[in-house]
Amino acid sequence: MKTKLTLLLLLAGFAGSAQQLTLNDGISICHTTATDKFALFAQDDEFNMSHPDPLPYIHVSETGKMITFKTPDGKEASGYVLMAKSKTNNWIFVFQEWWGLNDHIKREAEKLYTDLGNVNVLALDMYDGKVATAREDAGKYMGEFKQDRGNAIVKGALDYAGKNAKVGTIGWCFGGGQSMQATLTAGKQAVACVIYYGMPETDVERLKTLNADVLNIWPTQDQWINKEVTDNFEANMKAAGKKLTTQAYDADHAFANPSNPKFNQEFTADAYKHTLAFFKARLK
Repeated sequence: MKTKLTLLLLLAGFAGSAQQLTLNDGISICHTTATDKFALFAQDDEFNMSHPDPLPYIHVSETGKMITFKTPDGKEASGYVLMAKSKTNNWIFVFQEWWGLNDHIKREAEKLYTDLGNVNVLALDMYDGKVATAREDAGKYMGEFKQDRGNAIVKGALDYAGKNAKVGTIGWCFGGGQSMQATLTAGKQAVACVIYYGMPETDVERLKTLNADVLNIWPTQDQWINKEVTDNFEANMKAAGKKLTTQAYDADHAFANPSNPKFNQEFTADAYKHTLAFFKARLK
């Protein structure tokens, strides 16, 4: 089993100020970013085992469809889009769990589309077509993910949405961290950011560039996005002069995933209620 103490130190933010930290298995971490810290989870057996393989599910929709769009790195990206019935500049970008853009995420995207009303919803494929059905593959894909490519996908999505788009973001687990990174990338087009048990940005200078309020859905039993991570996030957002709302639940990591044995229906419904209110107040 990989060194839990080292991971917890990373999560607590100590690695952010360290020039170099070496794990017991010989992996060296230099100038660790928020994305790098989360990628380390893929090397933790306990984290992997806490994610049961997702239940089989096929999403059928009369509205949603897969699209491709160009990205500024010369490649193409894909996503699952649901366009509003009436033209609007309001958009929600949805970010996958570590499994990839599977049908469970498409279902969540459509639920947001239905419940928010007149809004366009785009669930981005951050793994470029790779979707895991087993935790071993999910860990591999998350560990291989490069933030530069992720940023390019978001920039391509912003071009697809248009220069007048007002963008809210939401994600779970791996996607929670990507929700925040996308909000930073979106700049003045960003209007709202929702994070479900994801790794927050730890660089105060980067947080100062945020243009949107953040809603942090935090399960207090989470061993990875733990109290130290959350406390540091709150302190860093305060130092950056940005607004953060933390909604805490006495639950574990991935409590909002119906395919997880630790799924908590009551807490998930409450968190979703706060999520809808948060978006509606900022996507007018």
